[in-house]
Amino acid sequence: MYALGRWLSGLTNFMTVLGGLAIALMMLHVTADVAARFLFGTPIPGTITVVSHYYMIVAAFVPLAFAEQKEGHISVEVVTERLPEFVQKHLRGWALLLSACVFALLAVRTWTEAMSKFDIGASVVQGDTSIAVWPSYFVLPVGTGLLTLVLLYKFVIYLSGGAGSGLDSARTTPEDLPLESTPDEESRP
Repeated sequence: MYALGRWLSGLTNFMTVLGGLAIALMMLHVTADVAARFLFGTPIPGTITVVSHYYMIVAAFVPLAFAEQKEGHISVEVVTERLPEFVQKHLRGWALLLSACVFALLAVRTWTEAMSKFDIGASVVQGDTSIAVWPSYFVLPVGTGLLTLVLLYKFVIYLSGGAGSGLDSARTTPEDLPLESTPDEESRP
């Protein structure tokens, strides 16, 4: 079980790196588009379509499982925080199953939509350029499917007693980050 958790954690981390890469590429692409517009009077064709149909989709949906792995999703505990700890533990555990069911349905529905867009070869025309957008529809079922796997795995760990999941759930806090020194501090004895 632990090895499965490590593998799932590695896959989640890899997908999150892809999400970060999408953000970096989006930044470079938009910067190049603005520079081309002002320097040469011509923007890069299809920038809006590529940004909205590729970069933003990857950046938003691929890292969902990472946030769940790190328990970084927003939770509001107005009522549950007043309940006994063992009740809170079981509510959290069964909420994992409910969430997995919801995201599994979302993964199936988005897969169906992606296949329909693939079948028709969906594209967007921007200016004189036709850009295929059907591949971007497959990002949603991949992201929600991976989130479903993480949720189901965490639910199985909950059912088995929660000993050693293998998921990398450690969060970085500001205290864990290295302090940056200023040039004045470095020159002091």
